[in-house]
Amino acid sequence: MFTSFKEMPVWQKAVGIAETIQQCTDYLPRKEDYGFTSQIRRASLSISANIAEAYGRHHTLDKINFYYIARGSLTEKQSHLEYGRRVNYITDEDARNLDDSLLKLLHELNRIIVKLKDPK
Repeated sequence: MFTSFKEMPVWQKAVGIAETIQQCTDYLPRKEDYGFTSQIRRASLSISANIAEAYGRHHTLDKINFYYIARGSLTEKQSHLEYGRRVNYITDEDARNLDDSLLKLLHELNRIIVKLKDPK
C-alpha cells in the first residue's frame, strides 16, 4: 500500500505527462496564452490532481468518482493535442508520443476503476 499519492505510478505518469505538455507548449504563440495554452495545461494538471484527490478520499465511491474525473480530463487533453497537431502548434511526433502515453494512462485508470468496483 502506498503511504502517499506521490508513490503511485499512475500519479507519477500523469505528472510526467503534464511536464511534457508544459515543455511542448512553451513556444506557442503568445496570443494563445489565455486560450489553448492555458486550457491544455489545466487539463494536464487536472489528471494528476484528481488522482491525488482520489487517493485522499476514504469512501470507495468517492475514489471512483475522482478517477472518472481524471479520465475525463485525460480525454479532454487528447482532444487538445489533436487540435494542436491540426493547427501545427504541436508536431505530429510530439502529439503521437503524448497520445500513446495518454492511452497507457487511460488503461491504468480503467484498471483502477474496475478493481475498486469489484475488489474480489
